[in-house]
Amino acid sequence: MKVETYEAMWFDEHQQFSLAEIADLSGMSEAELRELVDYVALVPVDSDAIEVRFSAECLQRAKMARRLRRDFDLDLSGIALALSLLERVRELETQLQALRAQFPKSHP
Repeated sequence: MKVETYEAMWFDEHQQFSLAEIADLSGMSEAELRELVDYVALVPVDSDAIEVRFSAECLQRAKMARRLRRDFDLDLSGIALALSLLERVRELETQLQALRAQFPKSHP
């Protein structure tokens, strides 16, 4: 029986990471991460900077990419598509919550 352990880490939303740090923290290789950048699944804070840096949100996306690869054996283009669709679902859920807050249910 394989037992997985998880390490919890707290990051400031303004914290930035290098490609090597994202690779180390996410378990993805730098080559895989570069390809996800090419697919626009990961977007650097400033792509014109000498050293490309990534947000804490990109770290979360890279960790999600690793889980998608592990759990569903997706290739990188499939991972990019899945990340895009998951982000769209999140956006739609946020919009739905905002609409529900504007129009609360009336109770008889």
